[in-house]
Amino acid sequence: MERISTGIIELDAKLDGGYPEGKVILVTGTPGAGKSIFGLHFLYKACQDGKKCNLIATEEPPDDIFIQAEMLGLNLRPYVDNKQLEVERIFESRTETTKQADQYGYGFEGTQENILDKVKSVPDDTDVVVIDNIGVFALNLSVKEFRDQIDTINSVLVKKGISTLIVMDETAYEITHRLAEYSVYGSLRLMMKENPYTGKRERYIDIPKMRCTDISLDLFVFDITSEGIKLK
Repeated sequence: MERISTGIIELDAKLDGGYPEGKVILVTGTPGAGKSIFGLHFLYKACQDGKKCNLIATEEPPDDIFIQAEMLGLNLRPYVDNKQLEVERIFESRTETTKQADQYGYGFEGTQENILDKVKSVPDDTDVVVIDNIGVFALNLSVKEFRDQIDTINSVLVKKGISTLIVMDETAYEITHRLAEYSVYGSLRLMMKENPYTGKRERYIDIPKMRCTDISLDLFVFDITSEGIKLK
């Protein structure tokens, strides 16, 4: 199976060269665990390699995302300027619609963007997609509705042959009974917990699922440095 780099050298080594190409991978974790940064690494390396990329930003304004990326040495702005990286500004349109709902006194039920429509509209010649964070679309759905939606998103992207990283916050992941993990080809779980030997909190990565890949069941410690993610 062909591989596409995660953008993190040490993680590539643990995944037989990277994520399975043309498949959907899920990244879950608690706040501050580094989920979005994994997505930034993936986008940056794909852009460096000349791939056409798409970022569906649901949780932060893209400008904030780019500032964070630059602080980690992952400058994405040149790729936005030359149209190699397209950005869907869902966060901004979602919050603006909510403000209008509040201002004019109508219900909030219709304010949520349709993530499935956004995915379907991704151009067929796109190589890489990062959705950060899909959890915001799970809160107003029943468990069945969410399962149907994540299955359809997975199917649409795989049929297009797009290598995809879906970020999902831990709260939405648990509320939806971890169903997203059944749909995707592979998953990473990020966590923070205290090291019993040092008494210090550390970040860990677990790889519970990665089809067609010889993976370790061990937890790996990683740091977020000025140069991005570094596995120890």
